[in-house]
Amino acid sequence: MASSVVLKAVGASEGVLSRGREVIRIEAATLDELAAALDRNFVSACELLGMATGRIVVAGIGKSGHIGRKIAATFAATGSPAIYLHPGEAAHGDLGMVVEGDVILALSNSGNTAEFQVLFDHAERRGIPVVGVTSGAGSLIERRSTVCILMPQAKEACASNIAPTSSTTQQLALGDALAMVLMDARGFSRDGFKELHPGGAIGLRLASVGQLMHGADKLPLVDLDLAMEEVISRMTSMGFGIAGVVDALNRLVGIITDGDLRRHFRDLGQLQARDVMTRQPKVVRAGMTAEDALRFLNDAKITCAFVIDDDEASCVPVNDEATVTGNQVPIGIIHLHDFLRMGLT
Repeated sequence: MASSVVLKAVGASEGVLSRGREVIRIEAATLDELAAALDRNFVSACELLGMATGRIVVAGIGKSGHIGRKIAATFAATGSPAIYLHPGEAAHGDLGMVVEGDVILALSNSGNTAEFQVLFDHAERRGIPVVGVTSGAGSLIERRSTVCILMPQAKEACASNIAPTSSTTQQLALGDALAMVLMDARGFSRDGFKELHPGGAIGLRLASVGQLMHGADKLPLVDLDLAMEEVISRMTSMGFGIAGVVDALNRLVGIITDGDLRRHFRDLGQLQARDVMTRQPKVVRAGMTAEDALRFLNDAKITCAFVIDDDEASCVPVNDEATVTGNQVPIGIIHLHDFLRMGLT
């Protein structure tokens, strides 16, 4: 029966913090050793993995298996098709998952995991290259791998130097290093992320302004010659607190905000939209990502912006910002609160 742990000693919280920091520092030091130990074999491993015309098959057992699943997911999410294979299941039919064109990435801290033998035999018969990752010099994995990356012998953060901690941290970081090198080599860009991550927080960040904006039926637009009394009514009725001023061809030539109203408060009854508007307002492009648009609004210290089409010839890009020169037709509007409601901050 499991027993609970109660920290009753005087200064127990300080001891807990001290131990937690010690673990993190041990693992951080391990990563420094790993970075210094990378050699030509790392380069060769990247070249071999990059030559895969099929998938990268990541294999590992136990804690290495858990790390392997994450590494496979990182490869797949960054433009390198990958799957995870449990070596123990390989001998029971899963060898059929590994075919010509694949490259195997085998993870084992000791390097002598017996279940890998069947997988290596299959790879040898089919001419499938193997990239090994282990800290066991002279081990099964080093002997049977086409290329082997030898990790430094890690001091585990466990007091008994047994529980996989520093060693699995090394594996995870090395997997990330391999994936990032391949991602860069493939030229995998934000467009690739957008295609592969349509959901979740990443999907939201990479969604386009055109997907999130309020459409034409919500645009608070007014004519140049409209009396300010009517302009104010339009501003309040649409709920954005601003009005876009357009000419006869529906081109955005100015914007009216509450700041403009305050500056002309005494004379509003005698003024038209053209007299109060701020010319050349900031706008955002429909193809701009939500993340970039939110950053732009914050940097510009504005809460709302009209959206123009990406194809407007006179749109002058300046740090993902477009300055209106008189002939952009607004197609939507985006507000800071739209991002906040979706959880993007």
